[in-house]
Amino acid sequence: MWITLYLYFYLSFTCISASSITRSGSCQLQGHFRLKGMYQDGDLIIGGLFAFHLITVFPELNFKREPEQSHCERFYMASFQQAQTMVYAINEINNNPNLLPNITLGYHLYDNCVKLGLAFRSATALLSGTEETVSNFNCTGPPPVIGIVGDPGSTHCIAISSVLGLFRIPMVSYYATCSCLSDRKKYPSFFRTIPSDAFQVQAMIQILKHFGWTWVGLLYSDDDYGINAAQSFQKEVQLFGGCVSFSEILPLDNNHVDIQHIVQGIQASTARVVVVFSTEAYLLPLMDEVVLQNVTGRQWIASEAWATSPVFHTQRLLPFLGGTLGIAIRRGEIQGLHEFLLHLHPDSNLRNNMVSIFWENMFGCSFDTGGREGEKMCTGQEDLSSTETAYTDVSELRASYNVYKAVYALAHALHGLMQCEEGSGPFSGNRCGDITNLKPWQLVHYLQKVNFTTGFGDRVSFDENGDALAIYDVMNWQPSSDGSIVARTVGVVDEGAARGKVLTLEEDAIYWNLETNKPQQSVCSESCPPGTRRTRRKGLPVCCFDCLPCADGEISNIPDSIECTVCPDEFWSNPKKDECVPKEVEFLSYEEPLGISLSTASLLGTCICSAVVVIFAHHRHTPVVRANNSELSFLLLLSLKLCFLCVLLFIGRPQLWTCQLRHAVFGISFVLCISSILVKTMVVIAVFKSSRPEGKSAMKWFGAAQQRCTVLVLTTLQVVICAVWLSNASPAPHKNSQYISSKIVYECTIGSVAGFSMLLGYIGLLAAVSFLLAFLARNLPDNFNEAKFITFSMLIFCAVWIAFVPAYVSSPGKYAVAVEIFAILASSFGLLVAIFAPKCYIIILHPERNTKKAIMGRAT
Repeated sequence: MWITLYLYFYLSFTCISASSITRSGSCQLQGHFRLKGMYQDGDLIIGGLFAFHLITVFPELNFKREPEQSHCERFYMASFQQAQTMVYAINEINNNPNLLPNITLGYHLYDNCVKLGLAFRSATALLSGTEETVSNFNCTGPPPVIGIVGDPGSTHCIAISSVLGLFRIPMVSYYATCSCLSDRKKYPSFFRTIPSDAFQVQAMIQILKHFGWTWVGLLYSDDDYGINAAQSFQKEVQLFGGCVSFSEILPLDNNHVDIQHIVQGIQASTARVVVVFSTEAYLLPLMDEVVLQNVTGRQWIASEAWATSPVFHTQRLLPFLGGTLGIAIRRGEIQGLHEFLLHLHPDSNLRNNMVSIFWENMFGCSFDTGGREGEKMCTGQEDLSSTETAYTDVSELRASYNVYKAVYALAHALHGLMQCEEGSGPFSGNRCGDITNLKPWQLVHYLQKVNFTTGFGDRVSFDENGDALAIYDVMNWQPSSDGSIVARTVGVVDEGAARGKVLTLEEDAIYWNLETNKPQQSVCSESCPPGTRRTRRKGLPVCCFDCLPCADGEISNIPDSIECTVCPDEFWSNPKKDECVPKEVEFLSYEEPLGISLSTASLLGTCICSAVVVIFAHHRHTPVVRANNSELSFLLLLSLKLCFLCVLLFIGRPQLWTCQLRHAVFGISFVLCISSILVKTMVVIAVFKSSRPEGKSAMKWFGAAQQRCTVLVLTTLQVVICAVWLSNASPAPHKNSQYISSKIVYECTIGSVAGFSMLLGYIGLLAAVSFLLAFLARNLPDNFNEAKFITFSMLIFCAVWIAFVPAYVSSPGKYAVAVEIFAILASSFGLLVAIFAPKCYIIILHPERNTKKAIMGRAT
């Protein structure tokens, strides 16, 4: 009814004002509101709306005469401290040469008496000014106020900002929390330095996350505040993986049966954490029942509405509510404010009548006794330092700190407007705003971009909806010296902090109402350790689960992992399945027994070859050495030495150059060896043929030059094969996990099957030809027929390499390399022993047979 009546008067005044303009060409103030407030002149004025009084007394309405204006009662000291904080902030800005230089800010503060009608009147007075007549319709010069700090009530802000938004006049509230005010379409010029209710739930979720509480109970009041907060909380809990064990509504009528039912549900639940969204009015009856049923061992989480409420701070509730964690409006510290508050004194300026009213309420005196006996006269020199009230208490600056930030936000917006350089401004035509002819909508633009840090270290900025960064204090209810409860700040929830540091807690300062003085767990199922994954139990919330171990090759390295992660190709799970460790790399190394044995055999063969070379070099003029071209014998020994040494390329960690060289050196060495044997065999046959009349010309085709040329040509063909193979599909190191999943077999790929096949096929072809010729010449008459030994050596060579193929294919990993090395060593030793052992036997043990006669003589 009062809102309707006020709007009627407001529209009537508007019509009268319009007619006055038409008649006189000026706008005249049609009436005066007897508003209480404080005033200071300046170049630019900032308005303010505060709840100086808590009760409004309305006059009787008889509709026969103009109603008297209402008056306010019950002075509110805390709100007056907030208004004085605004005055202090403006004075501090005026004395700061770096902020708004050459500009003096003033203020005009009004009382709203916690009533919408009075709040709207005060806002109208701020917008219109208090001048009797206005004739400047060009709207030049600054507006009556450049912006308004306040109002503290959400309902008031909704009404006032709806009008201010039409003219884009900024309004910065320090206490209105309704999330509906974040609607930029409805309230385009509304800002606030207190977080929206939407952030309160996020702050609680941060606390639950920090302590790992995923199984919680939920209580909420049966009103818009509780219902909306509970709905938002349940959604957010599910997003971070938590669950609500029970959800109960606190009855509005305090029905005892319903309250008993709620407390019994708290006792029956396994959830040890209870979150409550309610005001103290709905919560008090519940706490009485908690005491009666002795419900202890619960961790209570308090919403902003009761986190700092003193009605629960009693000795009786300490065993039950001690250790409660809650969120509260950010407390700040303002240097110098306390001294400023104590130096306040009333003056005779009627526009500062609120200071006189404060003084009278503070000291219980009056400036105008009116001759009334017994009433104390105020002198204006009373000492504020001797008082202890909410006005002088600066230990818990919360709403006042928000006022301080709101004033500085407007100041920084003005400063940003002044710093604009003409030609690069944000407005049409790259123009800047003019501080001497300020348009409120220009200030809104800069206010949206405000970003500064207070002296207390808090960053102030606004998002796209005009909401401030959410900063809450985390409160902890601790026992005081007298056995009651005291709420202490133990942390901060700061949405604007660096990533990962939204919640900051001093855990050592937190009081836990348990014997261990440590936070308790509140989970439906115990946390799954690393190395396991969660699997949900059917029919139960997601927080109730079983833990299953990860499979081989999979890990989970965090608790409560939903699924196991497959290790990368070169890694395998450790026994605990909580870490991927590098797979064991397997290759034939010099350190293991097999590698040592094969490398020893290789070096032994090399040494034997060297010994044979020394023996042959020492006896190079003897018939056994000279027979059948000693040069080929030395070449054969050299090739066998290379065959033994190439084994070393197969041992050790595969590298690109070893992979490329091992088969190339192996192939060329064996071709050089086999081609030397082939030429020796051909020479043997040619020698015996030349001893017959029809074959006397045979040796001229097998002279020393022809023998060298034949070996060179045959070896060159293998070199060409290797060159083509290496240039087109070169062997390379390869990590193979197909043999054993938990190991990496480090091997050399052959690159091209065709190239490798041609290399082996060419060796096999030469070996087969050599074996065939030697076999045909095995019965040639001579005491020392080398063809027999060549036949035997080729038989060993072919047998070894025929057996090599199936053994190589069936051997996994490093054992395939070992089989290849064994085949090289076996065939090399077979050739060395079969061809050179008989000669060394004669040279060393039977030198008497090392004569031309003995070698060329016929058997008798």
